[in-house]
Order: sequence, then structure tokens, then C-alpha cells
Amino acid sequence: MPGIYKYLLSSTIALSLLGAGDVVARRSFPKAPANEKKSVTPPGQTGATFTVDEGTLRKPVTLIAYGDMRFTDPANQDATNPAARQALVARIAQEQPDAILLNGDVPWHGGEKGDYAVFQTETEVWRAGHLRVYPALGNHEFSRCEVAQCLENWWTTFPELRDRRWYSVALGRQLYAIALDSDTSLLPGSDQRQWLEAQISSLPASVRFVLITMHHPPVADIQKNFNVDHNPRPNEISLADYLKTAASTGKAKFLVSAGHIHNYERAIQDEVVYLVAGGGGAHPYPVERTPSDLYQDNGFPNFHYVKFVLEGDALKGTMYRLDLDAAPPTWQAKDSFELRAK
Repeated sequence: MPGIYKYLLSSTIALSLLGAGDVVARRSFPKAPANEKKSVTPPGQTGATFTVDEGTLRKPVTLIAYGDMRFTDPANQDATNPAARQALVARIAQEQPDAILLNGDVPWHGGEKGDYAVFQTETEVWRAGHLRVYPALGNHEFSRCEVAQCLENWWTTFPELRDRRWYSVALGRQLYAIALDSDTSLLPGSDQRQWLEAQISSLPASVRFVLITMHHPPVADIQKNFNVDHNPRPNEISLADYLKTAASTGKAKFLVSAGHIHNYERAIQDEVVYLVAGGGGAHPYPVERTPSDLYQDNGFPNFHYVKFVLEGDALKGTMYRLDLDAAPPTWQAKDSFELRAK
């Protein structure tokens, strides 16, 4: 494997530096104007935007999902907990996953180039481990900047994604990851929704599990007393409505990993697993847990990541929680679940 940092790798880099079986862009897209606000990913695009050949994946295949890190100056210990953030980065590097799915709010302020610089510095260990990182846009990516500049800062940090706000990755033959932009419409008829429907309707028959990473959650504990503005919105609820049909008629099992709520939740709705995995280091939020939440532990805060391991016909998930109060800090497996292939 080439000694380069594989966020996703642009098609030109992939074709020149990688073997035919590694991360390769399936298509090339024209560069959008500097003020373009939309993704140029064609609404009807079928087939994965990027592919990772089966032969380059470890056995068993391992993925990590988490988000809401808010990388920024470590002196800022209010908006984010730098000790937790850095411990998570180090721990994930030790896991050596085949892919890391980031569900948004990578920087504290997307308009601050320095926040992205902190991301680069603190994740140096990921580059050293040649880890693949697939990020989704969150609302903080659009903080303190006009949309065009926000996206320019994002694409400068992740150049392989230039002109794309959503995309897909085929991770071998059985796993398919989709990164959505919940800051853009997911309603029926929108460009992103048409693209998603084309992606799912054209999934290869070999795909058994689809993992969707995004920022705002389609399903979450409904809050009545605090952080009520973080409850699921119509934009994401429409996605859940669509996945109800996709899950019942398709051959693959679906899982959605979202963030925005700085805690952990797990629910199953209409055969789809919905996670809130927002424990990447941002200022933690308490949660009033409802009966539909399959995670009822009231431990707080929940700095965490979720590890997925593909074993036979099952995709097994484990939530690992960081206990910063222990001396030294420890990791605890606090939740486990699995998806069985159809």
C-alpha cells in the first residue's frame, strides 16, 4: 500500500499511485464555478463514486463511525474537550480500521482555516497509518463563512471531494457507504434525493449492508426540555420515510450514523438501524431517553466511537465509551448490536 494519506484520493492520484484494487474514483466531474453552491454529482448517477477493492481490505473488514469533534485550538475547552478529542483520534488509529466515517462537525468553525489546520495536526497519526477517511458535511462546516467560502475550505482540506457535497464508496463487494449532506435538501425531487434513490436502486446484488453517514439525525429521542432544536427535522424525517420503503423492498440492510446531538443513541425503525454517534469531543449534551432508544445507560458524558466488524452474515457494532475520570482514562464497551444479512 502506498505511503500516502488516503482521505479518499482524487482520481488522478489514485490512478497514478494506487494499484487497480484500491481507492479509485469511478468518474471524473468538471470543476464548478467558485460561487457554485450545489454538488455537481449528477442526480441520476448510478454506481459508486469511489471504490475500494475487496483484496485491499483487512479480514475481517472493520469500520469506525463517529462525529462532532469540533477540531479547534486546544486552548478552547468550552466548545470541545481537546483531551477527549485527541484520545479518540489515537484510539481509532490503534483500531486500524479499513475506513473511518465522520458524520460532520469536523471543525468548530468552517470559516476558520486554523480549525482545519488543527484537524490535520491532530490526525497526523491517521496519515501515518494510511487510514481511509470519509467525511460528511455538518452545520459547523458552514459557521462563520459564506457558503462558497465554507465549501472551499472543506474541499481544500478534502480535495478528493471537490465539487461533491455527497458521494458513495463501495468498500469491497458487501459494504456500501453513502455520505449525505443534511445541510442540503433531502426532500423528494431534490438533486440529492434523486441521486440517493438512483444509488440505492442500482446497488450491486453483492451488497449486503449500506451505511449512511450524515450529520442531522432522521431518528432520535424527542427532547421536550432542552436542545429541542436538535430534534429530527422534516428534511431528515423524509429520508427515514424513504428508507422505510428501500429497506422493505431491497436486498441490503441499512444503518444510518448521524450526529448533531453530542451523545449516543440507538434505535430501530422500519428495519433500519439509526445511530446518534455524536461523541467525538464536542461539548456534551444530556439526553432524555425515550422508550424507543435501545441504549438506556444514563452515564454522562458519552465521548465515544462505534466500531463495525463484518463477520460472516453479520455486521457487528460496538460502542466504546471513553471514561476520562478513570486514572488512566479507560475505554468501555457500552453497547453492542448486530445487523444480519437478508
